[in-house]
Amino acid sequence: MELTPAYESNKLIDNLPKHLKQFIKPQVYEEYTPINQAVWRYVMRKNVAFLSKVAHGSYLQGLQQTGIEIDRIPSMYGMNRILKEIGWAAVAVDGFIPPNAFMEFQAYKVLVIASDIRQLENIEYTPAPDIIHEAAGHAPIIANPDYAEYLRRLGEVGARAILSNYDIELYEAVRKLSVLKEAEGVPADEIEQAAKAVDRLQEMEVEDSEMLQIRNLQWWSVEYGLVGEMDNPKIYGAGLLSSIGESKSCLGDDVTKIPYSMETAHQKFDITRPQPQLFVTPDFSYLMEVLEEFANTLSLRKGGRKGLKKLIASKMVGTIELSTGLQVSGKFSKMLVNEDLEVIFFETEGPTALAFREKELIGHGIDEHPHGFSSPLGKLKNISLAIEDMGPLDLKAYNFYDGKWLSFEFASGVKVEGMNVTGIRNVQGKLMLIQLSDCTISYQNEILYRPEMGIYNMVVGTDIISAFAGAADPNSFPNLYEVSQVLTIKPTKSPAIERLEAQYQIVRDMREKGGKKDAKLAEVFELILADYPGDWLLPLEIYELASDGPLKQQVHVYLLDLVEKKPSLAALITEGLAMVN
Repeated sequence: MELTPAYESNKLIDNLPKHLKQFIKPQVYEEYTPINQAVWRYVMRKNVAFLSKVAHGSYLQGLQQTGIEIDRIPSMYGMNRILKEIGWAAVAVDGFIPPNAFMEFQAYKVLVIASDIRQLENIEYTPAPDIIHEAAGHAPIIANPDYAEYLRRLGEVGARAILSNYDIELYEAVRKLSVLKEAEGVPADEIEQAAKAVDRLQEMEVEDSEMLQIRNLQWWSVEYGLVGEMDNPKIYGAGLLSSIGESKSCLGDDVTKIPYSMETAHQKFDITRPQPQLFVTPDFSYLMEVLEEFANTLSLRKGGRKGLKKLIASKMVGTIELSTGLQVSGKFSKMLVNEDLEVIFFETEGPTALAFREKELIGHGIDEHPHGFSSPLGKLKNISLAIEDMGPLDLKAYNFYDGKWLSFEFASGVKVEGMNVTGIRNVQGKLMLIQLSDCTISYQNEILYRPEMGIYNMVVGTDIISAFAGAADPNSFPNLYEVSQVLTIKPTKSPAIERLEAQYQIVRDMREKGGKKDAKLAEVFELILADYPGDWLLPLEIYELASDGPLKQQVHVYLLDLVEKKPSLAALITEGLAMVN
């Protein structure tokens, strides 16, 4: 018997590193209920009708190009076949995933789509990522080449932005809140407690980490961005495109419109509430200009002591690149600096890998360095010359040859002694790693390495020219990101819910098969009146299909009565009636 694959792959998905593939889950299409399909249809019909006037011109065209239908939840298989034509792919995941992982998927031109769908109670907006937000919000706009390139580049920069512990704590709190709000039967006080935890974190005064800043940039562009003229902007942010409430209110005078700039990197937001201000970019290419300006402020491009300090504080796998091009990836735990605040020694703890130009050096993966790595940096004493800049005469004078005993001191005062076993050079022929046996490394009164600790691998370099989150070679750390322990709560259906779903399916089948069947629609409506008096979406669908006559009139009266009794449903019902009419 042939097994069904967990998900349909393609070249883009095949090329993802293992640490990203762990987040991919199958889209089990059969789990979408008739109520889920009705929610999708309502939101899409309402959004497309309204957004055709106020969204960026790429939106409607993108819906067609990405294979997203109005009447049914899209299949990931179908989307991938069509997305392939514009050089992208899509994968299903379980809600929010770690921020660096989310960004890295984008860098590989893979859309991350939370395959669950919001409950009927949260039809206007949910803080949880769902297929309406991801597929109907993000996917259509990537049909625009300028925007697609911005999204890819944002992912590339964002994946290397250094996190703080605060970022991880906030991610876990938001994920928990989103899971609880979309789960059935969760006590209100438990949801309130989770919401307070998010509020507490969002109100904290913390130094903006690089990830927090890139997350802000993403929020005010990809999620809640406007494009065009300041006095008549168009919507392109997925959060607005997928919110049937905020997509309309955001264009009103109550929401302040501000020109998009790098300052948005420091503009906080509240994921649980409508946004009081939005930012307008003149066009998608301008987003790239701002991103490039922002990227110049990151440790990715500045390196140095400050970059290494951020990596140590993050307590997560990160990478430093040295002036020779050699890259060290691991959890950095220690550094020594001289009086000029230059890094003269660094240390990692736990598995560490060495690479050059994003490719792991043979024999220097995490299996070879499972317990950490350390090395001095800088120029040699007296001659103020870097080892990588030595010519043949200098190398000979200092015995930098295989099988020779080495004894030298850095300008910082770090001393190195040991037998030169071998060395590795970069493509320019400069030494970038020296392997030593019987090695002793000391600094002032501290012994940093002893001969009994085994072979010592000393990297060569004067400066840290780059520091960034993650591994240099994406395949060096198969478990780079931890999967959250907060899992999506699958609903447990009661007989009453199953019976209601069956009625939704009956009406759906009648709509798809065509013809007038008022007698059967009347039976369904009578059941709603008797057993589900608060339901409004199915009566709206019955109203749409019913012939002009007593049944249609009765349903209309019922819906108008709900508008009076339940003000929270007033806009949904009246706008639904307007769509039908």
